[in-house]
Amino acid sequence: MTQVYDDNNIFAKMLRNEIPCHKVYEDEKTLAFMDIMPQAKGHVLVIPKHPAVDLADMTPEYAAAVLMTAQKVMQAQRQVFDREGIVQMQFNGAQAGQTVFHYHVHLIPSSIHELGRHGSEQADQNELAEQAQQLRDVIAQMSAS
Repeated sequence: MTQVYDDNNIFAKMLRNEIPCHKVYEDEKTLAFMDIMPQAKGHVLVIPKHPAVDLADMTPEYAAAVLMTAQKVMQAQRQVFDREGIVQMQFNGAQAGQTVFHYHVHLIPSSIHELGRHGSEQADQNELAEQAQQLRDVIAQMSAS
């Protein structure tokens, strides 16, 4: 059974600016921000500005926009965190491990063997703010080139 989209999920609230997030990148179709319960330093989530629970609910236009934003963020993560490896994960449905029912992609500068358990410990907000700023600066430099 497919999960029905809930307009009050945490990501929908972020998109409406009802709750804060540490933004890394934003355009008219996507938002990228620091995961507050990261599996590794620099863990970023990319979401569409479209009410989709999972990939099956996505229009091709928004799916492409999410991937384009993910590419920008990954390039910045490689520079800021000096990591070649970026784990990219995406879960569709509760049985697959999805916990927030708004489509999102995890981008984690790490190796699969170094990942911490997701949702086990909240990160320091000042550290997240600093990491978000570093990533924004690199993305801005890439865009200016």
